[in-house]
Amino acid sequence: MFKLKSKKRSAETGEIAESEFSRGEIESEEPVEQEYQDEYPDQYQEPKPNKKIKKESAAPQTPLRPVSALVKFDHVSKVYGDNFSALTDVDFEVQEGEFISIVGSSGAGKSTLLKLIYAEEKPTEGYVYFDSLPLAHISRRRLPYHRRRIGTVFQDFKLLPKKTAYENVAYALEVCGAAAEEILEDVPQILDIVGLGNKMEKFPHQLSGGEQQKVVLARALIHKPLIIVADEPTGNLDPTNSMEIIDLLLKINQLGTTVILASHDREIVNKASKRVLVVDGGRIVCDDAQGKYKIC
Repeated sequence: MFKLKSKKRSAETGEIAESEFSRGEIESEEPVEQEYQDEYPDQYQEPKPNKKIKKESAAPQTPLRPVSALVKFDHVSKVYGDNFSALTDVDFEVQEGEFISIVGSSGAGKSTLLKLIYAEEKPTEGYVYFDSLPLAHISRRRLPYHRRRIGTVFQDFKLLPKKTAYENVAYALEVCGAAAEEILEDVPQILDIVGLGNKMEKFPHQLSGGEQQKVVLARALIHKPLIIVADEPTGNLDPTNSMEIIDLLLKINQLGTTVILASHDREIVNKASKRVLVVDGGRIVCDDAQGKYKIC
């Protein structure tokens, strides 16, 4: 039986299952194919060899301290090179198993907040913790393994057009060296979970927009992540398909996976009827435990 929930790192010891982050896995893994790197940079970014990694200047930071939350933003600010402040003193926690909707107007800072979670960006000040450890302490070599613990879903589907639904999902396992038996067992099961068990052999152009987004969800789930981060996943979909996607995200959450959804779609946020964070001007201005879509 395919289980969605991944193993959680021990907050006390910092240890994790050897099969997920062991030294042997890192040293023995084959280089990823360039096609996959280009299409899915969020799931695998291999550092270029023989290149000196430039050390970033560190702003004064608050002292590290143990945390029990799955995700924690500890007084995080993000300023870009043009002196644009995308986030200012953001401080909140996400507990394991939560479903959180992040809302706000365009440019409010929602996408930057998500990028900090899957470590596409680094904070200018403060710390972002994931599974009890600060992301600032993850080396570039280990960064791809962090990202596999986070399933990412975006507005654009980023499917490989010459591969079937089955092959698109399987490819995410193949490039990580998964055994053929594991792929044959897990891929059909995850496609069944998202409702595409009867369309595994269809190519992206043969699927509707909603069905393509379901393939993306299946691909995001195939590594059994601790969390799904969805950035405007219904932005290109009609209302009917949007409702199907939010139903799937709620189902995934019920199966034990934490979900963070950033959306402009009032209807899907209201249907979720879960915790709502409102971001405005780079700050969290509202945090409702069981809220509705609103701009404070």
